Amino acid sequence: MIQEIAFTAYAVTDMARSRAFYEGVLGLKPSAQFNPTNSPNWIEYDLGQGTFAIGCSPEWPPSEVGAAIAFEVADFDAIITALKKASVPFKGEPGSYPTCSMAVILDPDKNKVLIHKRK
Repeated sequence: MIQEIAFTAYAVTDMARSRAFYEGVLGLKPSAQFNPTNSPNWIEYDLGQGTFAIGCSPEWPPSEVGAAIAFEVADFDAIITALKKASVPFKGEPGSYPTCSMAVILDPDKNKVLIHKRK
């Protein structure tokens, strides 16, 4: 029986570029790094009760039509302003809905990342 989500992971093609985005632009802090072949090909970020990871492997290509992760933020307007200032690509304009505010951005490999704020 499934008990919980262990982690969510995205495939990336360039670990340094992806770390610059997730750590430099989005402000995530690494919690674990695995280097089975002396190359930084798996990084984890603990976020609340969950874990988000990025991994780089020739056998695991990114897909912009795959799943998406939603990051809950404290100040939706502030992060949207910062993302636009950093020239992060958006898929449409941020929206306000009955239960949340949300925007879809793209990471350097065109993985969808949702910026989310519950109302």
